[in-house]
Amino acid sequence: MVRIEAEALRALADRIAGPMAGDFIAALECLHSCQGRVIVTGMGKSGIIARKIAATLSSTGTPAHYLHPADAVHGDLGMLVKGDVVMALSYSGETEEILRLLATIRRVGVKLITITGDSLYGNGAQAKRSTLAQAADVALDCSIAREACSMGLAPTASTTAMLALGDALAVALAEKRGFKEEDFADLHPGGKLGKKLARVSQLMHSGDALPKVSPQTGMADVIYEMSRKGLGITTVVEGGKLLGVISDGDLRRLLERQKDVLHLTAAECVSPNPKTIRGDEFATSALNIMEEKKITSLVVMDAEDNVEGIIHLHDLWGTEMM
Repeated sequence: MVRIEAEALRALADRIAGPMAGDFIAALECLHSCQGRVIVTGMGKSGIIARKIAATLSSTGTPAHYLHPADAVHGDLGMLVKGDVVMALSYSGETEEILRLLATIRRVGVKLITITGDSLYGNGAQAKRSTLAQAADVALDCSIAREACSMGLAPTASTTAMLALGDALAVALAEKRGFKEEDFADLHPGGKLGKKLARVSQLMHSGDALPKVSPQTGMADVIYEMSRKGLGITTVVEGGKLLGVISDGDLRRLLERQKDVLHLTAAECVSPNPKTIRGDEFATSALNIMEEKKITSLVVMDAEDNVEGIIHLHDLWGTEMM
């Protein structure tokens, strides 16, 4: 059954790269030039796919809503305004509830993209068959050879192809808009995904929580500062500029070389050129650096290269990245 659906996707991919390439690009341009929202509609199983496509468009920077075609003719068509684009999903292309919307779509003057099971590119010639495909400004073909259902009745491979085609449009549109990782993060502030996309500045220790000493600070006070702040490290800062850090490991190595370190100053014990990161970087970037360098802390720097904070490995545990 899975192989049947996989074969449907392979055929769809060949179609997008081949005879349907022009129509796919036309649909992409239509969505990109949309001045309003993308209204995605479908009935039954196609409606479930339509909801998901609308959600994917919204989460990748294109305002989109799902419109139930039955509810639409009972008042919800009021959400459709000039400047919108309608994307209608119907494998048969003859879904009665969707065909009822065509008159309003034309009256409002919005563009219509359809995804149907019409074999538009068979026998080397494009032949629009269904009513919905004929009404479209851009008609896309998600036709399949057969359903994965043993009876050939339940929408299986057809809905998989429909979803993949919608996802392809959404991803291509996001790339065309220049949608970036930080834009995605801004739209996903909650849940596990939001935690993974947290910024370093949201997790770092700053202000009074930042362990910081001057080059002239005696090692007794350095150790006190490290213990008080509880991060196993302190920055050594002069005039806002980072001279280096002193960590628990640095202290152990000092004590192995000489027993009495309390008469020394921070400047004499500092480890220069520590690893740093910007506050606007993603927490995942901080974790990658820590894992690569086998360290537990990074000094956070602002745009002027002043010390802004420290992010510790423990701060990343709550993000569910680990």
